[in-house]
Amino acid sequence: MALKFYVSFGNAFFWAFCLAFSFWLISLASAAESPDSQFIIGVGSYDSTGPVADVNLMGYADPGQNAAGLHFRLRSRAFIVAEQAAANSSEGKRFVFVNLDACMASQGITLKVLSRLKKRYGGLYDEKNVAISGIHTHSGPGGYLQYVLYIITSLGFVRQSFDALVDGIEKSIIQAHENLRPGSVYMNQGELLDANINRSPSAYLNNPPEERQRFKYNVDKDMVLLKFVDAELGAVGSLNWFAVHGTSMNRSNVLVSGDNKGAASRFMEDWFERQATSTTSRLIQESEGPVKADAVAGSLRRNFEIIPTIFSVQDDRTTEVVSRLRSTGGKPATRFSSIDHRVRSKIRLPSRPPFVAAFAQTNEGDVSPNILGTFCVDTGLPCEFNHSTCNGHNELCIGRGPGYPDHFASTKTIAERQYQKAVELFESASKVMSGKVDYRQKYIDFSRVTMTLPPKVAGSPQTVTTCPAAVGFSFAAGTTDGPGAFNFVQGDNHGNLFWRLVGSALKAPTKQQVACQKPKPILIDTGEMFMPYPWAPSILPIQILRIGQFIILAVPSEFTTMAGRRLREAVKETLIAKGNGEFSENTTVVIAGLTNGYSQYVTTYEEYQIQRYEGASTLYGPHTLSAYIQEFKKLADALADGSRVEAGPSPPYLVDQQIELLPGVVADGTPIGVNFGDLKKDVPENATYKIGDVVEAVFWSGCPRNDLFTEGTYSLVEFLNINEVWTPAYDDDDWSLRFLWTRPFSLSLYSFATIRWEIPETAAPGIYRLRHFGAYKHFFGSIKHFTGASSAFVVS
Repeated sequence: MALKFYVSFGNAFFWAFCLAFSFWLISLASAAESPDSQFIIGVGSYDSTGPVADVNLMGYADPGQNAAGLHFRLRSRAFIVAEQAAANSSEGKRFVFVNLDACMASQGITLKVLSRLKKRYGGLYDEKNVAISGIHTHSGPGGYLQYVLYIITSLGFVRQSFDALVDGIEKSIIQAHENLRPGSVYMNQGELLDANINRSPSAYLNNPPEERQRFKYNVDKDMVLLKFVDAELGAVGSLNWFAVHGTSMNRSNVLVSGDNKGAASRFMEDWFERQATSTTSRLIQESEGPVKADAVAGSLRRNFEIIPTIFSVQDDRTTEVVSRLRSTGGKPATRFSSIDHRVRSKIRLPSRPPFVAAFAQTNEGDVSPNILGTFCVDTGLPCEFNHSTCNGHNELCIGRGPGYPDHFASTKTIAERQYQKAVELFESASKVMSGKVDYRQKYIDFSRVTMTLPPKVAGSPQTVTTCPAAVGFSFAAGTTDGPGAFNFVQGDNHGNLFWRLVGSALKAPTKQQVACQKPKPILIDTGEMFMPYPWAPSILPIQILRIGQFIILAVPSEFTTMAGRRLREAVKETLIAKGNGEFSENTTVVIAGLTNGYSQYVTTYEEYQIQRYEGASTLYGPHTLSAYIQEFKKLADALADGSRVEAGPSPPYLVDQQIELLPGVVADGTPIGVNFGDLKKDVPENATYKIGDVVEAVFWSGCPRNDLFTEGTYSLVEFLNINEVWTPAYDDDDWSLRFLWTRPFSLSLYSFATIRWEIPETAAPGIYRLRHFGAYKHFFGSIKHFTGASSAFVVS
């Protein structure tokens, strides 16, 4: 036993050395091209998945779209950039940008995170220099926003969703802070085609022709990327912005998923890992004698062809081994069991932070990933252009992704196109950021902004105001990514009497509000509804972050393509005019959408007149964009001349007032004689599969809300190594593995977990099994953990 331990320890040490050495080689290559460190940089990443059962998914506002499993885990990814003076003190300026795998940021979550950061770091991180931006996946758990309109379909507030996001954001920032080291930031940008289209082209066409002629496309096609290079360790992170909605997964989906941007992040992080393992493979091939199996080998499973530790299917004992490795039956476990078996945790070296790749959201308001266009589901013909209807009905008009009719394939395609472009820009990034780190932030009451617009062709300047929030009739129509119900249509400037009466029963808008929002016909007067607490926000944050000549505009909303272009141009012009030579035409301005709060859409004045979904969802009336431009120009002025800005009115923190109607887990059960973790349906006996086949096993399980298994896994694929020890190969973070959870009927105490593995090309021939980790709630309220594994099978 002692000899076996020392041999195993020696192998683990060898693998750890190989992996560390390979990272060091990569670091040398990256650091060699790095100039003297310009900044202090840090990156971090933490699981923020939340509940994957029973909770309504946030995005499509479909009360029937409730989570029933997991596609892949969601994460919070944090990036800190600080001036060199911040290395040994709090004097130098710094900011934090968090890219969150969620539909959007939440004002309540932001305020809670800031409160926690203040307790931990004092005044180092606050509302001025912390930006939390959602990627806009429509397949994340909902119920975490604090305004009524956004939590109706989730049956009110869902504390578990809220806490998972707060914890994930806080811990990713802590990790980034603890990883702060001297480094440099590079910038690159390039055109990415075939990954987005305009889903409201008729509204876009209402913008002035001379303005439209300045642009090649009716959506932004550029990806803008920052590369983070540690002075000693080399590349540690990548952050990019590209405009595309997180709606590749359609509203029939019930699996929690990061959609195309979350998947792209995982693909790029795994790509970076492969660079390390390819270097490790050369060390292995040059080593003398066979390399024995150990746990570290499992972390390199994506390059099995160069890791001779898997049990060979050519071995004469294969049939005998598979036939005796039957399902384990359900067994007790601890809550840490799934964390211990998580695949990627095994490659985290204490001396090096994980490589973090974030795909951030920008002005995607009218931008869809369903690039094949919109078609009628009944006839297959293109939808009517102006209103996106089929024979007058909007429900039948749905956009098609590149993998149609398989939305998983569409998601993967759009993700891969973003990831491949990001890798290209990352590897060729050469423009070094230098200069100041700075920021400005202010709270604005968008229900009452007054501004003076320049005169038109003739006449005097016009004074206008924004309005209290309201949504129009076309808000209920949804979009071609996810149509609404009850026969609402996009482009409705009139409404109808029945729904006006319904809306007025909630709150009849005043004449002033109707005139202010015109031509929007008001469906729900959300900005003037306050029971049981406000239905929509009015006080919102706006923020500018600066790295030299790179500018990030953090907005709490979804800007359309042209609205975003106007805001970027206005800020850039202001910076150049007021910046005393610090800014130039080479200044790059990006918009970080859905940041620090959420207030739906912002269209141009001209697009607002058309009242498609985006216009009907522009809360503060036709001059909302003008208000943003005015207020951001003030921030840009202050940033350029170094002056301070007033904080503005304080936003409300409504989390403690929230109503929670989603029932908790009462208890879980199994039939007499059946244990949690037992197989309800095993893999076929002595089964053999090949690449591309699907393997499934169904386990008796408990509700996943009993334990989120944060930084752990519900599902696992294990391979048998040459010492006949099961080693983790694929888990909840892998595209190829899905965790599906169901009840036989809604109030049943019984539930089932299906582990579904589509065998990827990277899987090596060998002996495998599927494993499930879960937790059940006892009738007396205690939570018990369990695990179970399928019978063995062969991948040939």
